[in-house]
Amino acid sequence: MGSKHMQIGEVAVRTELSLRTIRHYEETGLVIPSARSQGGFRLYTETDVARLMVIRRMKPLGFTLDQMRDLLVATDRLDSGEELSGEERDRALDQVRDFAQVAAERVADLREQLARAEEFAATLRERLAPVRLP
Repeated sequence: MGSKHMQIGEVAVRTELSLRTIRHYEETGLVIPSARSQGGFRLYTETDVARLMVIRRMKPLGFTLDQMRDLLVATDRLDSGEELSGEERDRALDQVRDFAQVAAERVADLREQLARAEEFAATLRERLAPVRLP
């Protein structure tokens, strides 16, 4: 074993995901542990952790599990080291670009929602400012 393997508990701490969530991502095929210990415990590598981090970052942007899978398949193809035809490479890159564009749009929407929420909180603070609490 050239790379260090981690058990699910360490992966949960590092990714700030629950054990249940990590197991769910395994059940859906998004992240499969790289190995199992002799006792049957799931063992993960840094690559598995990186994959979970991609998923964790996509979730608050509203991407579905199928969309997460599509992006991971595209990036896996690009990172595989196998010879891709120009068309296959372009298709994978186009998918990643599309996800990048959607992510940027969703981040902009979240920033706008956050600005509105901050304005609302400020309005409430201003309203309470003249009131002196005992």
